[in-house]
Amino acid sequence: MELEDAKARVRDEVDRRADLLLEVSHRIHGHPELLFAETFAADVLASALGTEAGAYGLDTAFEVKHGSGDGPNVAVLCEYDALPRIGHGCGHNVIAAAGLGAALAASALAEVAGGRLVVLGTPAEEGGGGKVLMGERGAFEGVDAAMMVHPCGADLTEADIIAIATWRVEYFGQGAHAAAAPHLGRNALDAMVLGYNAVAALRQHIAATDRIHGVFTEAGDKPNIVPDHTVAEWYVRSATIDSLQPLKARVLACLEAGAAAAGCRLEVHPTCPEYMDLRTNPVMIDLYRANSVALGRPLADPSAANRVIASTDMGNVSHLVPSIHPMMAVSPPDVPLHSAEFARWAASEEGDKAVLDGAKAMAMTVMDLWLTEGAVQKVRAAFRSGP
Repeated sequence: MELEDAKARVRDEVDRRADLLLEVSHRIHGHPELLFAETFAADVLASALGTEAGAYGLDTAFEVKHGSGDGPNVAVLCEYDALPRIGHGCGHNVIAAAGLGAALAASALAEVAGGRLVVLGTPAEEGGGGKVLMGERGAFEGVDAAMMVHPCGADLTEADIIAIATWRVEYFGQGAHAAAAPHLGRNALDAMVLGYNAVAALRQHIAATDRIHGVFTEAGDKPNIVPDHTVAEWYVRSATIDSLQPLKARVLACLEAGAAAAGCRLEVHPTCPEYMDLRTNPVMIDLYRANSVALGRPLADPSAANRVIASTDMGNVSHLVPSIHPMMAVSPPDVPLHSAEFARWAASEEGDKAVLDGAKAMAMTVMDLWLTEGAVQKVRAAFRSGP
């Protein structure tokens, strides 16, 4: 099968299913669900693919395989969880529908092109690590290449995906009447505030690529009761999974210092598997870039003017198999991700266009990997050579 004929075929396949894909995008957008509770979205996507949700021990994950030969095995990934209060403020409805479109289009040619396709529904990207759990359970064994697209405010080859550790931090003190016997108390709120301020001082002395942010979720009940238990949520990020480790130790020292100063006890509980930095495969992204250009979407490389800094479990996938995670414009560049405003753009005409263009660009890139002599070998070689 000729490559350009195959690419024309998959574009037609996406156009033929445009109504379905946009309906799926809007249905998921209108029914936002949090991590590991995406039953509606998983069922909508799995049904469109002729399967059922429930894969790799996760109720809202799914897997579909196509192709019976021994050709290159390419994974297309879907995300579909939402955020508290702002719904699809990260545009996962676009990711889900674009992945569905790419999967349906490419699968129609799998047998004739001699390729293999695995479609993975990956839950809980927003703080649950669905892809990490699926990877640990074998979802990416035998996969030659993996891809997905993500909406933002610009067409980019990649985001600056940095590593992250997430913690629930608890302080335990001693309750007392704040007026009658304050000397008997050990104030867990003081411990938490002192830890927070120690982290604030640390921020002067960390790398420009590091990020530390925390919120208080439980801070006491009444002013006249010395708080005996408080809770904070902390995110610690760094450029790579390796540079994250010493930064974690420095942040923990700050939080422990607050506990020691207030005479309290500290417990730190990871809330999610650590997310790794993204390693964009240069061979794959060049193929995708050419296909995006053919669709009228030239891609820029990240710069100071358009950089998107974030963390995702797709970073972990990119350490397992060659991967790409290009970004697609659905909003003006000044609209921030994880905002109610971006959620509105995710269901806009621009969001719909990204669904169809993303589906086509990924399906065309699958054709490159299936039909171009030596393409997968070059992808593997680039992966082995490291970042």
